[in-house]
Amino acid sequence: MSAEEVKNVANDHFKRQEYDRAIELYTEAIEMDGSNAQLYGNRSIAYLKKEFFGYALGDASKAIELDKSYIKGYYRRAMAQMALNRFKLAVKDLETVVKYRPNDADAKNRHNECQKIVRRLAFERAIAVDEVKKSVAESIDLESMSISDDYDGPKLTDGRVTKEFMTQMMDYFKDRQKLHRKYAYKMILDARQLFAKDLTLVDVHIDEDQKFTVCGDIHGQYYDLLNIFQLNGLPSETNPYLFNGDFVDRGSFSVECILTLIGFKLLYPKHFFMSRGNHESQTMNQMYGFEGEVKAKYTSQMYELFAEVFNLLPLAHCINERVLVMHGGLFSTDTVTLDDIRTTDRNRQPPDEGIMCDILWSDPMPSKGRAPSKRGVGVQFGPDVTDTFCKLNKIDYIIRSHEVKPDGYEEAHSGKCITVFSAPNYCDTMGNKGAFITMKGSDLTPRFTTYSEVPHPNVKPMAYANSLFSFM
Repeated sequence: MSAEEVKNVANDHFKRQEYDRAIELYTEAIEMDGSNAQLYGNRSIAYLKKEFFGYALGDASKAIELDKSYIKGYYRRAMAQMALNRFKLAVKDLETVVKYRPNDADAKNRHNECQKIVRRLAFERAIAVDEVKKSVAESIDLESMSISDDYDGPKLTDGRVTKEFMTQMMDYFKDRQKLHRKYAYKMILDARQLFAKDLTLVDVHIDEDQKFTVCGDIHGQYYDLLNIFQLNGLPSETNPYLFNGDFVDRGSFSVECILTLIGFKLLYPKHFFMSRGNHESQTMNQMYGFEGEVKAKYTSQMYELFAEVFNLLPLAHCINERVLVMHGGLFSTDTVTLDDIRTTDRNRQPPDEGIMCDILWSDPMPSKGRAPSKRGVGVQFGPDVTDTFCKLNKIDYIIRSHEVKPDGYEEAHSGKCITVFSAPNYCDTMGNKGAFITMKGSDLTPRFTTYSEVPHPNVKPMAYANSLFSFM
């Protein structure tokens, strides 16, 4: 087959949303004809779909280098720049697109929206002061929020979450009903206070005969979250859980997911744990729908309160001093210790480098050493890096999430790096299984349970996302 024929087959896989196979075939075509800008451009959009923004950026730049008139290259590079929060650079590329395609309404709209973001960010920097920013929590007046007599939903008991409340709320959400805003605000405020008391790295103790469950990304797939509880039992003092980040975005029931999770955190604070993921950030929430969903279902003020809660989420948990659990992965140097994680300032938006960035964004790779991240943020780390980290910190293995896996989990690096992903058929397109891990305190041996997606109401993923990012 010629490069053109391989490209056409790759395009068919792309149309069927089989992005991994499409990338493989575009790569094969590039090896046959490395001077074809369109091949790099096509692989770039496939990488965008996989959220490999670093690779997408590199391919788009290569396409432009090969053909300065290849307008799709500028467009796709702009998309990658936006995903990496580099809006000024995105504006420059979109200006080129608009210049050569003055009648392209979509490009004009994206250019205008991107310019607005650049201006807003510049304004925020200009008015920034050294004083501590006033918390939005201080401006919320619960007493002024009245509850009408016709509200038939779950109610807090003396302002507190109970087991009965949680059962009623989950059923209420399942029926597509909305929790009263007064109760939602109260839960978020209480969760904010609770997480503020946590350390950046939380030590978790499991008794020898106790089961402990670790779940990966949920991504707003509320009905699949309910299925986890159906399969594995509701959280309780005798059935503790850790949810390892990315509770929101993509899926369009993120509000229901996060309220359910913080509800269990409030009910069982010493037996229910939540780690921050890379999607518990304002940039990702703006792109992938959580901000829009909260505004649609409640208020912009509530989203700002959620953002404060996300800043306070722990970055990692260490189980019985032997298993480290964090969302992304390991670090750009071999010297990072658990104490370094403990002393990391987490109460902020994720930075572009350093311990907090790596722990939220990094991914394992099969080859030794380190490599630039396919995502454009964090690093890729090999089995030698994992082995060195485990030996330095005297732990047995790490658990991370962050990546879709066909079976919902993957054991890599001789079993010392385990990935768990709990959103089956991610975005209604990926066809993957979901999984969770259970272990006993006596041996901490991971046991995997896999499951398929369950039906959900006819609301598509990304239903609340900013139209600027509809390419995702």
